[in-house]
Amino acid sequence: MIKVAVCGANGKMGKEVVNAVCNNPEMDFVACIDINGAEFKTIEEAHKSKKIDILVDFTQPNSIYENALYCLNNGINIVIGTTGLKDEQIEELKHLSDKNKLACFIAPNFSTGAVLMMKFAQMAAKYFDNAEIIELHHNQKKDAPSGTAVKTAKLMADAKNSFTTGNCSETETIAGARGANSYSDIHIHSIRMPGYMASQEVIFGSDGQTLSIRHDSTNRSCYMPGILMAIKYAYENRNFTYGLDNIL
Repeated sequence: MIKVAVCGANGKMGKEVVNAVCNNPEMDFVACIDINGAEFKTIEEAHKSKKIDILVDFTQPNSIYENALYCLNNGINIVIGTTGLKDEQIEELKHLSDKNKLACFIAPNFSTGAVLMMKFAQMAAKYFDNAEIIELHHNQKKDAPSGTAVKTAKLMADAKNSFTTGNCSETETIAGARGANSYSDIHIHSIRMPGYMASQEVIFGSDGQTLSIRHDSTNRSCYMPGILMAIKYAYENRNFTYGLDNIL
């Protein structure tokens, strides 16, 4: 049995993960960690009382890095669903994962459909010189742009150095009107609105045509198969992994 702890267990995603783990015959849910009304307030408290094979983190952008550092410095494999990590932080977690031979599995999105959307965008990037990303989330999401948008832009940027071919010189009369200029000049537009959960559209353009690749999540259950897959993979493979696409 894989002994699983969930940090952020009382959040919306955390509750779904706890339920999925509890209903999986290969897993044993051993620790509920949350600053609000849980058995344990911190990972350290849980670690002192329970044997933890895998910790799943769905907390906040301002706490995930420290949580991951604690795990990787204290013999705990970690699956990270919390977004907001900076590139240099991800590099440090990779270093610690390799050094300590522990699993660190980071996934900007655990939905198989979203992973396919990213892969399709990566494929299309070879054939278009212009592209932008629009990501839409509920208005309680604290980081922008989303981890999914960032990962998508990185995958697309592998194809070419700029996606603003032929664009004229631009002046923003209102700062930020053109969104964030990310990797390879891919503009990312973040929308936060009640009524959405998680959606993303990648728009490609060339003379006479556009191509839109879109994915919508309408409930959190769509992430659970990917999370369970990541837990099993992290238990069996003590290495660093960035993106669910690596194990599909």
